[in-house]
Amino acid sequence: MGLRPASVAFSLVILFFVGWKTNAQPLQRYTFERGLFGTEFRQIFYAPNDSVAAQVRRAVDARMDSLNGVMSDYLDGSEINRLSATAGSGPWVEVSPYLYDVLRRAVLIARQSDGLFDPTIGPLSQLWRRAVRRSIFPTKAELRKAHRLVDYRYIALDSVHRRVRLKKPGMRLDVGGIGQGYAIDEGMKLLHELGIRSALLDIGGDILVSDPPPGERGWRILTGANADTATLLLQHAGITTSGATHRYLDHNGKRYSHLLNPRTGLGLLHHAQTTVLAPDGTWADALTKVFSVAGIRKSKRLIRRFPGVTVWLTEERDGRLHSWQSNKKAP
Repeated sequence: MGLRPASVAFSLVILFFVGWKTNAQPLQRYTFERGLFGTEFRQIFYAPNDSVAAQVRRAVDARMDSLNGVMSDYLDGSEINRLSATAGSGPWVEVSPYLYDVLRRAVLIARQSDGLFDPTIGPLSQLWRRAVRRSIFPTKAELRKAHRLVDYRYIALDSVHRRVRLKKPGMRLDVGGIGQGYAIDEGMKLLHELGIRSALLDIGGDILVSDPPPGERGWRILTGANADTATLLLQHAGITTSGATHRYLDHNGKRYSHLLNPRTGLGLLHHAQTTVLAPDGTWADALTKVFSVAGIRKSKRLIRRFPGVTVWLTEERDGRLHSWQSNKKAP
């Protein structure tokens, strides 16, 4: 996990149509791209002129850079790494509103998913990153040591004073499974404050949309796997796909994904491609991991805990593809 999901192949495609009537609206479409969180960040929004668009772009970029400094476990001096360094020392640590909010939401999702998502997965994330980079499978002792430190219940939250306490020495936070979705939510809030009503933000396939483009009924998003595709007409929603990847580790005839199961401490053995449509980017991002780990059979029961969410899940087991969609009435 971690805020650097490179080498992930997404099946979400944004479809733009340039035939809307420009004389019906004074707004113009602007597109800006840059690197962020180890992947690509794209802003698309409608603004009245170049000057406004440039100011908006700078403001959103600044907000994204600030969030990267808060949440990235790849940056030695990030706020989340400074907090992890206090694990087991006893005192409460006052944190920024952003870090407190993303941890609060991460713990909520961890609780609702029975630990299929876990923001304390940092020790396992670091162990598997090294293993994949070196093509050396972790030893049983290394896996046991890292896995003992993973449990979201070791996080104590004080909402009154906005403080966090990490109860166990050696534990390490990793919000990579939720951070990109959270970042686009915060970016969209800023766009709204700046008067931008029609926008799409995309960080490496984590997509959030607000009002539709002028003259359209929604943002057209093509999603699906293999031959099963659908065009969704979306507004005020987040959508994320997680799955097909070049990052894996072969060991004893088995292929372990970079997507980790917090319960077992191991990479997934089944190949899964999961798309989640949710009310915002945070939930869409985190729930792709939850349902990927759960697989189709468990997901059919788990989906009841997440109203307002639609899941498309394709997994390969024993050389065969199996697909499932949670809500046939999705837009």
